[in-house]
Amino acid sequence: MKKFLAILMAAIMALSMVSIASADPGTYDITVWCPEEAVELTKTQIEDFNKTNNGGITFNATVEPVSESTSATNMINDVEAGADIFFFAQDQFARLVQAGALTKLDAATAETVKAENDVSAVAAATSGDAMFAYPLTADNGYFMYYDKSVIPEEDVDSLEKLIADCEAAQKYFAMELQTSAWYIASFFFATGCKSNWVTDDTGAFIEVADDFDSAAGLIAAKGIEKLVKSPFHLSSSKASEFASGAAVVVTGIWDYATAAEILGDNMGITDLPSFEVDGVEYHLGSFSGCKLLGVKPQVDSGKATALTLLATYLTGEKCQLERFEARAWGPSNLKAQQNEAVQANPGLVALAKQNQYATVQGQIHGSWWDIAKVIGDDIKAAEDEAGLQAALDAYYDKIASLFTLSDEVKNGYTIIGMYNDADGFFFTDYSDGKETWTADLAMIKGADGTWTTVEPYALDAGVEFKVRQGLSWDVAFPADNFKVEEAGTYFITFDEATGTITLVAAE
Repeated sequence: MKKFLAILMAAIMALSMVSIASADPGTYDITVWCPEEAVELTKTQIEDFNKTNNGGITFNATVEPVSESTSATNMINDVEAGADIFFFAQDQFARLVQAGALTKLDAATAETVKAENDVSAVAAATSGDAMFAYPLTADNGYFMYYDKSVIPEEDVDSLEKLIADCEAAQKYFAMELQTSAWYIASFFFATGCKSNWVTDDTGAFIEVADDFDSAAGLIAAKGIEKLVKSPFHLSSSKASEFASGAAVVVTGIWDYATAAEILGDNMGITDLPSFEVDGVEYHLGSFSGCKLLGVKPQVDSGKATALTLLATYLTGEKCQLERFEARAWGPSNLKAQQNEAVQANPGLVALAKQNQYATVQGQIHGSWWDIAKVIGDDIKAAEDEAGLQAALDAYYDKIASLFTLSDEVKNGYTIIGMYNDADGFFFTDYSDGKETWTADLAMIKGADGTWTTVEPYALDAGVEFKVRQGLSWDVAFPADNFKVEEAGTYFITFDEATGTITLVAAE
């Protein structure tokens, strides 16, 4: 079925890439996926398009609440059943291209989008020399919120002083250094390290230039060590932590309202601090990224062009400003970025300040997120500099292995998730109560094409897991995790053709 879908989607894409001067007038039934908080505004914006376009186009749109991360997984698992237009986070871009789930922009549309949007957002929507998506925001980065009743303003530029302030007040410093590669990279960017992944026009990863395992990387590890070994470090990026004892939280604009509600007049916002190693200061870097809008390939070329017009409208200056006013989303549109209210927003001001030290988030291999997030654990466990170096060496070996995986591993399926057995290794339970999935269980393929675990496992009710291919998140089932309903000892089976997971009771 996968091969059939690939052939079908290639044919659909060929049709939808044709550049047409104007869409056929008429009514088109479409499905749109966007975050729940943007559903009503998106409905209004589509209605506005229906009233104002000059081509006689009307969209009968069903707008459904689907998160930016879930939408990508849903599309990849079943492109044909997916939405015609969907919002997604840029870190999902490469696997959507590989799955044939995005319509390539025609030359004229691509030039318009490039001219009107932030260069980093344009880069995020590009694979090889081709654009496959429309920038929605340029605000997917992080900065620092802090409690001004605990943290003196004169200390906000120093990681060491911030840690000392938190420890003195017995308050948490929340930054995801044991559960998220996205945040841990900020220390490596601070010392000049890079991890640049290269894709071809199909979205396939062909090489990486990564120097985290270097002298500069060791300096970064020493900086990470300062925070993860503090008894008041919390591996979290939720502003809600302010309500449960945090004085510092590293997160983004999406948590502005929560931080403001909890802290009130005591809310401080600024860029990330610097850390010091051997008398030299290094300002923490960050990832800068965006949200994107995708259009599913269509068989009907008229509908494909109509969707292109709608996508261009939904990501234009007017609609981006409306989303800023309603949800404080930071625009990627260059004119919208110059809006007085946008430039005065405290969160976006802090983000702009931090972006001076940011690395534009390009396309990143799906396995990197699991590999890099373990660095924080390994650094916390290290007893000396040799231990820090060993953590970096282990990281490098895993990165290098991604390009030497056998076809058997690349095409094979494994299980990763939460496991209840005391001797199980599905998850790591940190002292702060956070959980992360860290290892895969093997499956073997039967003569009928169904994959099955090599042994049965005792699973409690409520246990959750996914089946994934190639030790990566690029292909993973189901979108919202598989949950065990009834406790028992089971073999876990997976039907590759249908994407169906089944528990088979062990005899």
